[in-house]
Amino acid sequence: MKVVSVVGARPNFMKVAPLHRVFSKMQNVHHLIVHTGQHYDKNMSKVFFDDLELPEPDVYLGVGSGTHAEQTARIMMEFEKVLLNEKPDLVIVVGDVNSTVACSLTASKLRVPVAHVEAGLRSFDRTMPEEINRVVTDALSDYLFATEEAGVTNLKNEGVGEEKIFLVGDVMIDSLMLYQEKAKRSEIKKSFDISACEYTLVTLHRASNVDNRESLLVILDIFRAIEKHGKIIFPIHPRTRKRLEEFDLLSQYSMVKNLVLTNPIGYLDFLSIMTDAKLVLTDSGGIQAETTFLNVPCVTLRENTEQPCTVESGTNVLAGLAVEKVVDLVSDCYAGTWKKGKLPEFWDGKAAERIVKALVNSFMPNDS
Repeated sequence: MKVVSVVGARPNFMKVAPLHRVFSKMQNVHHLIVHTGQHYDKNMSKVFFDDLELPEPDVYLGVGSGTHAEQTARIMMEFEKVLLNEKPDLVIVVGDVNSTVACSLTASKLRVPVAHVEAGLRSFDRTMPEEINRVVTDALSDYLFATEEAGVTNLKNEGVGEEKIFLVGDVMIDSLMLYQEKAKRSEIKKSFDISACEYTLVTLHRASNVDNRESLLVILDIFRAIEKHGKIIFPIHPRTRKRLEEFDLLSQYSMVKNLVLTNPIGYLDFLSIMTDAKLVLTDSGGIQAETTFLNVPCVTLRENTEQPCTVESGTNVLAGLAVEKVVDLVSDCYAGTWKKGKLPEFWDGKAAERIVKALVNSFMPNDS
């Protein structure tokens, strides 16, 4: 059985790594990793491969950046060549980035079965490119692996047959659990001169937050209002830094006394500072899940989430860009009055095992 797994952007690496570890133990499965190059910055790509102990990609497409249409088209053109050359039995796509939808569409047209890991998640906001990617990928997929019950419900409501849907948990939690101890050895907090539970961690990359000057000014107001609580550690996504420079705002951000601006950091270092943060401000879906597992307070700077379990049972609160609301939530957290979270079903570090078992059972039932 030959399986091709696709990675393209930083969150994909944490999702494919656990699958690769399980596949690599099987003599009857040849697992290939194709890196589209959607994230090509060293701090967004290679360092994550190193931290997650992933081998060098078997194929690197090197598509780089561009508009959604340009990037998706280039991925499809290059990935088609890979499929025609390798003739895999299955393509695995993860998450909701352009690489996900481009490779699922290419595989489907060549009649190669597609498995979507992290299927069924919905924000119900079609202004988000990721939502379109999720909906299209799920419509094309033959195997849909959901992280939470809401995902299963969404897929059924969209007419997906129950035989295609598997509730398996979150593979990102698999990676987090595996590397939690190793992350504790990170020296990153020393470089920022911070101690546990005395700082706020921030990540921002969504177009709705960083692609217009007004939103970035609102976020600047938030930082100015909360810096009194302590340091704010802000690893800046390349897209976000580019926009700050374009809008001539980087200097204003730099003037916030307790705001520490830094380049993107590797997985283990990031896991270390996220684990010990007082709280996290983010617009990332993955970080909403990780903070729920870590029981770290999370304020999501969005009006919606594709992972409702992180709000319903986890530590996440949706705040959008309402300055007063965000500031009040941050104050509540530092005052110690944050809600307690609990783990969703199957978030136990064994999602990858369930996925591989389901796939092998389908393709090679005698070997499962």
